[in-house]
Amino acid sequence: MQRFVFHVDLDQFIAAVEVLRHPELAGTPVVVGGDGDPMKRGVVSTASYEARAFGIRSGIPLRTAFKKCPDAVFLAVDADHYMAASRDVMTTLRSFPAVVQVAGWDEAFMEVLTDGPERLARDVQRAVLERTRLWCSIGVGDNKLRAKIASDMAKPQGVFRLTAANWRDVMDDLPPRALWGVGPKSQKRLEGLGIKTVRQLATADQALMTNAFGPSNGVWIRRLASGEDRNPVVDEPHRPKSRGRERTFQRDLIDRDEIRHEVSTLAREVAADMSDDDDQRPGLRVVVKVRFAPFITKTHGAPLREPTMDPAAIEAAASAALERFDLDRPVRLLGVKVELVAPN
Repeated sequence: MQRFVFHVDLDQFIAAVEVLRHPELAGTPVVVGGDGDPMKRGVVSTASYEARAFGIRSGIPLRTAFKKCPDAVFLAVDADHYMAASRDVMTTLRSFPAVVQVAGWDEAFMEVLTDGPERLARDVQRAVLERTRLWCSIGVGDNKLRAKIASDMAKPQGVFRLTAANWRDVMDDLPPRALWGVGPKSQKRLEGLGIKTVRQLATADQALMTNAFGPSNGVWIRRLASGEDRNPVVDEPHRPKSRGRERTFQRDLIDRDEIRHEVSTLAREVAADMSDDDDQRPGLRVVVKVRFAPFITKTHGAPLREPTMDPAAIEAAASAALERFDLDRPVRLLGVKVELVAPN
């Protein structure tokens, strides 16, 4: 038997969970975000496939989603309900002889030994569907990177294999954005270097990549194009790299003292969340996010003098990060994130 890695990705997870609660919504455009009122400020958490057909995607403003599809059903986020559904899925995955690494609410990696990976993947799909009534797509790979990319190609409700054997046939002519880890900004920068395909990225001059992305990122991005990934699948609990909170305001904030007050409040809320964590890991750096009207987002960070969970120190670092912004425009959203010490 051979070693394979599965990436199990639940299809339209949050929307699908909501449709299970509201069967009458099956087949209709469903958008989940904020408190479910598209006339209020907030962003889309997820959208059903029917809503995505109108161009609605995660992260866009709810008001924009309403303009794209006024007939969509808008629902409030219910995190506790989604977490319960996620636990059922992960319990199902652990019923198989596999190492299971939870990667989020709606995704996990499985390391398996099998001589029929597609057959086993279909068995996993069936088990998840029977227990939770939720569909998943499964990418089959020989490492985590290839499995993750393959699950995107399997959507919806499919199974797709991507290994070293067919990597070039499948990936060579695709844009670098198809690689897990290459976002829109990196894609644009690569296009500026004349690199428009995965094949071109795999053979790009290393000095060119280093100059454009830095010594470590340049090497890493180029290596992605070959499908290399040595990260193991581990069954340790998911431990976040940071803790954060955001708040969208229904009216723009203009007064600087009010903005400072809101950032201080968020910082103390994050510190309280850190104290409530079972992890009890201190923070190293505080990052403040400001979204200006209409929809321009900027971030600045400030280091903590020493690793700490002290609310006063976190608040002071957040205030220092805020001072780096030019608060010359109305503010619609504020966020504070604390980057945590790496787990042992």
